[in-house]
Amino acid sequence: MPKVEITIPEHLEMQIAQMVERGEFVNREEAVEELLSTGIKAYKTSGPQDEEEPGFEDDGMMGHDDEYVF
Repeated sequence: MPKVEITIPEHLEMQIAQMVERGEFVNREEAVEELLSTGIKAYKTSGPQDEEEPGFEDDGMMGHDDEYVF
C-alpha cells in the first residue's frame, strides 16, 4: 500500500487522537485511512461543497440587500 505524508491542523490531530482513545479506531493510521475514505465517498456522492446553489446570490435572499424575506 502506498504511504502518504500529510500535515494537518492541530485541532484535527486532537480529534483523531480522541477517537483512537475512545476506541473508535485501533490506531491513528486506521483512523486517517477510514476518515479519508469516507470523505472521498461523500465528496463523490455530493460533489464539491463550495459550489453555490443556482438562484442564490450574495446580496441576500429574494434580492433584498439588508434583510431576508421568507
